[in-house]
Amino acid sequence: MLVALTLHAPAALAQAPGAGFEFSGKPGPYSVGLKVVNQFDASRTFPLEPTGNTTSAAATGPRPIQTLIWYPASGKSGRAMTVGDYAQLAKTEVHFDRPDENNKWVSKLAGSAHAVLWAQYDAPMANGRFPLVIYAPGQSSVAWDNADLCEYLASHGYVVIASPSLGKSTRDADDNLDDIDAEAADISFLIDYAKSLPDVDMAKVAVAGWSWGGISNLFAATRDSRIKALVALDGSMRYYPGLIKKSGNIHPERMTIPLLFFSRGYLSLEDWNRYATADNEGPSVLNAWTHGDLWMIHMLGMSHPEFSSMYQRASSAQKFAENQMEDYGRSDANASYALVARYTLGFLDAYMKGDTGAVAFLNDSPVAHGAPKHFMSVDFRPAESQP
Repeated sequence: MLVALTLHAPAALAQAPGAGFEFSGKPGPYSVGLKVVNQFDASRTFPLEPTGNTTSAAATGPRPIQTLIWYPASGKSGRAMTVGDYAQLAKTEVHFDRPDENNKWVSKLAGSAHAVLWAQYDAPMANGRFPLVIYAPGQSSVAWDNADLCEYLASHGYVVIASPSLGKSTRDADDNLDDIDAEAADISFLIDYAKSLPDVDMAKVAVAGWSWGGISNLFAATRDSRIKALVALDGSMRYYPGLIKKSGNIHPERMTIPLLFFSRGYLSLEDWNRYATADNEGPSVLNAWTHGDLWMIHMLGMSHPEFSSMYQRASSAQKFAENQMEDYGRSDANASYALVARYTLGFLDAYMKGDTGAVAFLNDSPVAHGAPKHFMSVDFRPAESQP
């Protein structure tokens, strides 16, 4: 959990949200398919009991990896996924044969359960081989906490694979290296799994992560040379450099791959000081990222939870107001999220597909692409030559 990111504007500045979250990104040329595969990583163990408190060998089994695959589809012959359909997946993300009927996501998303998203369940695959994006969700979150972004990328010609954020030996992850390592290992497991898919170009692999997924993806990329680019949606690599230093083997200054980093709205020096701990104090990962291209995009009106579409849907009016940045309202949050999706696509197209038009897009002023003034800034620092 990002303690430093739970800060919010004073109540006096808070405005009630409008109609709620709506994704306004423009779909690409492909329909979107979704498959769900329940599989296990036999090389690691996980408690069999729902509480995860039992540690005896007899009470463990292989690590469950509920795997969601969004992909370019050739038509819309499958069942359209709703928000409620995604919420149902949370019931069986650890114990595939024992649904948790009290899962909180079902009730939290009840108000938007009938909203139809883009994915068609089990739709036929489109012909071709496409770049792979592994999506790493926030700490302890569900695989589909950014389903809108995953569907969006699939419609533009990417295969996107995700699994839930589990701890090393508990359902919920904590702020420690063991649980970061566990999610990083899950990322590499999913890349291994992707080799079995006929529509994946294994030479083009990127990892995107929100929040805690935006530190696990750094750990994974350090150890897995198949990863060629990173995207961090207000990732914890910025906020927990102390943990990275403590790892002893994660060295951002040695990374040579490109990184796209989105940051939330303003955090004052006083805020940083108030929440300073040994885990979130250390050398800046972004300042150290000198041997790979770095794109830093500041989303001035976005709070940390607004980088997740499903957390936005689950947010009450009161919760939205608590997290609200300055006077950026609900419609501003929607517009900002769509810009995050568009710039993620531009970055991936530039580095995964070698699209010169995407490079030009990244270098243009955001206002030239319809971004309202005072919403965002884009900074680019090219990679330095290695000595």
